[in-house]
Amino acid sequence: MTRENWDDLRFVLAVAEEGSVSAAARRLGVNHATVLRRVAAYEEAAGLVVFDRTARGYSVPPPMGRLIDAAREVDRAVQAVGRALRGTLAPLSGEVRVTSTDSLCQSVLAPIVARLRVESPHLNVELLCSNAHLDLARTHADITVRPAHALPDDLVGESAAVLGFGLFRKRGTATTDWLGLSGPAGRSRIGRWIEENVDPARIVARADSFLVLRELAAAGLGLAGMPDFIGAEHPGLERVTGVLPDLAVDIWVASHSDLAEIPRIAAARSLLTQAVAEQAARLRGETEAA
Repeated sequence: MTRENWDDLRFVLAVAEEGSVSAAARRLGVNHATVLRRVAAYEEAAGLVVFDRTARGYSVPPPMGRLIDAAREVDRAVQAVGRALRGTLAPLSGEVRVTSTDSLCQSVLAPIVARLRVESPHLNVELLCSNAHLDLARTHADITVRPAHALPDDLVGESAAVLGFGLFRKRGTATTDWLGLSGPAGRSRIGRWIEENVDPARIVARADSFLVLRELAAAGLGLAGMPDFIGAEHPGLERVTGVLPDLAVDIWVASHSDLAEIPRIAAARSLLTQAVAEQAARLRGETEAA
């Protein structure tokens, strides 16, 4: 069906549903003559007469009933497209709860949330800082931004960047002691490597947060493995090379499958994914602090 055919057919549908030209004109916001002209144009182009014209108005004879039913379905589809388009163009608004690690919340997501606030002033973001994985199935959060090897089956999202790890110590020292990781941080990529490769007797202190671990390293307590950008951007630390293998893990931006298609959550997840991806080189450890 061409655009012109549908444009005329919507006038036919309005007359069929309203029962008169005058009522159809009021519904469509046009004058009486326009409705007559568009109905006549459709009938001429289709080579058929759609209506029985009587003194009581316009009626649809039984053979034309299928035509009107089909026109009604087309009208519903066109209206659905319009609603979808308006939803896409509507300003992003409402509340979205985002959970992530303390490292990403403080050093990556905080400035991203500030930028989103400028771009979408009606969007309110609640940033939930926890190194433990919150249960999105229980709606503790709408979106998670997490380093992980893969997404669980009940989450929907994509990898926005890769998180690289490095080894750091207090600048100007030559310590051979190590700092360990505990809690959820101990189950991280670097935490497992330390557990498997460093003699426990050499570990002099532990922390369950990379931000706390960084400060312990800056105080001179020992060697600390952490997300590369966390160590590289601290002025009191220096990188130690030749010890760690190339360790990295994806950073996922995801929602529970039951929440993933809610418009505000899907839109916010897309914006967060793009914003995190813009920092991919920094997160991978491919840039140096200024």
